[in-house]
Amino acid sequence: MNINSKVSNDISFDDFQVQILKDYEIAVTSRECSLLGRREVLTGKAKFGIFGDGKELPQLAMARSFRNGDFRSGYYRDQTFMMALGLLTPKNFFHGLYATTDLTKDPMSGGRQMGGHFSTFSLNEDGSWKDLTKQKNSSSDISCTSGQMPRLLGLAQASKIYRNVKGLKGDKFSVNGNEVAWGTIGNASTSEGAFFETINAAGVLQVPMVISVWDDHYGISVHAKHQTTKEDISEVLSGFQRDKKNAGFEILKVKGWDYTALIHAYENAADIAREQHVPVLVHVTELTQPQGHSTSGSHERYKSEKRLEWERENDCNKRYREWILENKIATEEDLKILEKNIKKQIRAAKKEAWEEFLAPHKAQKKALVQLLDNVSSGSANKHFIIKLKNDLIAIEEPIKKDLASKARKAIRYLIGENSAEKEALVKWTQQYLADSQSKFSSHLYNELANNALNVPEVKPTYDADAEKVDGRVILRDNFDLLFERHKEALIFGEDTGAIGDVNQGLEGLQKKYGELRVADTGIREATIIGQGIGMAMRGLRPIAEIQYLDYIFYALYTLTDDLATLLYRTVGKQKAPLIVRTRGHRLEGIWHSGSQMGGLIHLLRGMYILVPRNMTKAAGFYNTLMKGNEPALLIESLNGYRLKEPLPNNLGELCTPIGVVETVREGEDITLLSYGSTLRIVLQAAKELQEVGINAEVIDAQSLLPFDIKQDVVKSVQKTSRLLIIDEDVPGACSAYLMHEVVEKQGAYKYLDSAPQTLTAKPHRPAYATDGDYFSKPNLEDIFEKVYSIMHESDPKSFPAFI
Repeated sequence: MNINSKVSNDISFDDFQVQILKDYEIAVTSRECSLLGRREVLTGKAKFGIFGDGKELPQLAMARSFRNGDFRSGYYRDQTFMMALGLLTPKNFFHGLYATTDLTKDPMSGGRQMGGHFSTFSLNEDGSWKDLTKQKNSSSDISCTSGQMPRLLGLAQASKIYRNVKGLKGDKFSVNGNEVAWGTIGNASTSEGAFFETINAAGVLQVPMVISVWDDHYGISVHAKHQTTKEDISEVLSGFQRDKKNAGFEILKVKGWDYTALIHAYENAADIAREQHVPVLVHVTELTQPQGHSTSGSHERYKSEKRLEWERENDCNKRYREWILENKIATEEDLKILEKNIKKQIRAAKKEAWEEFLAPHKAQKKALVQLLDNVSSGSANKHFIIKLKNDLIAIEEPIKKDLASKARKAIRYLIGENSAEKEALVKWTQQYLADSQSKFSSHLYNELANNALNVPEVKPTYDADAEKVDGRVILRDNFDLLFERHKEALIFGEDTGAIGDVNQGLEGLQKKYGELRVADTGIREATIIGQGIGMAMRGLRPIAEIQYLDYIFYALYTLTDDLATLLYRTVGKQKAPLIVRTRGHRLEGIWHSGSQMGGLIHLLRGMYILVPRNMTKAAGFYNTLMKGNEPALLIESLNGYRLKEPLPNNLGELCTPIGVVETVREGEDITLLSYGSTLRIVLQAAKELQEVGINAEVIDAQSLLPFDIKQDVVKSVQKTSRLLIIDEDVPGACSAYLMHEVVEKQGAYKYLDSAPQTLTAKPHRPAYATDGDYFSKPNLEDIFEKVYSIMHESDPKSFPAFI
């Protein structure tokens, strides 16, 4: 549909001139940072560079329409935008390039991400939320192309929730849902499935989102003709254009060098999205990439001379400069003076940033040189240590690795020696390693007191005549209380709403709480997770439901690259306490009974992974998570919804502790460790083993990440001297992880009289039907015979071979 252009509010020529020249100053500043940044990579001071040159002008226009409370979900070319908002200085830019591990100097990631990854602080030092409505916000970037799109959907949907859900207090997060989520993406990355999935979902949901496509006609070296049908993404998406009869997108197309058209386009886009909650696509064409894709290659290798000449002539900064001169906003002399001053400022910022980066290393180098000098005088390996000292002195620009390596090698030469000087060196080295390691390894999980690990256990309590009900009823009634007490809680997924999920664990709750809080979604796993991430980043407490565990792999890149790393890559300055609900483990089929836990526990470090054996335990985990602030994946036992459990009288209050195992059967002969649906079979096997004189202790892992923080399993092994881990994942997967945790990390090897063993599923997907389950995963007889064989090996007289 046609949208009439809006112009900026009338201002005086003097104010207009200041505005234009300020934008030109930012454009030139950003370009100089890109040019010098590339040189820093080529000289070896920085490891990799990917910059925003050629995209400056549309980002300036976008910044003009960006308001307090808005969120950006972008990609690695948006430096001009961040500079225009006052969120990135040239010195910050270079500190990011050098990987300075100081958030005051590299506020984007404290050296944890490559340059071009931008974020703002959403949290105070104590982990509480800042008032996001009073600041301009940028969600932390990830490199994977189009990976920013699913999160963008949730950031936009939060505004819809805050505008339309009654009784929801969001003072720090929204002003009547007037915030816009702004996404940016390169034209080639629109080929990714996450982009199309997000576009479709946003059109369905009608959320306030503006997506800018920076179109320079290439994706690294690959031309648009190989990327996009018709070489035009807005043409491809024309079917999403809204009309008088149908909701959809508003699609705007504008040239990236046309300043006034860009200003008008972004004002239009912002008004449509902010006021009407209609998503908008802004296709910015005829952009260039003056230095090529990145420092990993030269674009002269794949662009024709004709194309390179066109890019030189149509560079947005060049065209903007010409427009300023044509409209007599400034003279040639004025611009030359401005440009000269900017170049000086950027060179000075680069120099200062490098000196600040080196300063703490140089101070530590001086201290270490003195320690090496002291220790060498009385050592039998004096000459070797002196050489290390001189090698260190020769390093004029040391980094942490240089200092750590030299100190540790020096200690090797002091083996068997004892002196005060050695003790001082060892103490310095240990402290330096600890301090340095924390710069790179902190904040994988919440380290504050509001951590969910600190939520105390509340055991289920029962009436004397407690009714036994289907497990799904316990879940349903607990969710009912949870949504009643937490107005910011909401749940969504495939079949979640109208029918109350495929197993009716949410039966009737949509009718009670409305379609926004208990919602159906399309079949689109990546953006279901993206909805959850974005809404969680804006103060809501979403539960994103993936129908079956097997389907989670269609969302895995969003989980592993974005959600699991968010707290870590922002050094604790952003969080997304999203609960991901799914169901899995034993059932009757290759696609609905997967237990791919080995992959998940390795790919989702940074999230909790919880595997309750029944629905009472699951309900307790949900309550615990709602009191905490961490993302988690909770896997309900797929065959447990119709199994009878006594109905607790403290639903909504009971809390299952995270990271704590439970001994569900006492024994002294062997420790059996398992979790989820398999645990019921292990318990049955333990009963049958008792009949032949084997008293097995059975432990439920309950949570895999984290696992057994109280180290209770090793206490059991200390008593039984034997260990068998039973797992329905493939060999070498989750069972190997648990073996590492118990035998190596907890030190259980010291107490074993027999080799620790595992019993797993076969190395293939579970086959269909009851027989498929029996012959694919550990069954009761497998467990019995495995335990018996272990006991036979240690005491063949008491347990003679029966096969």
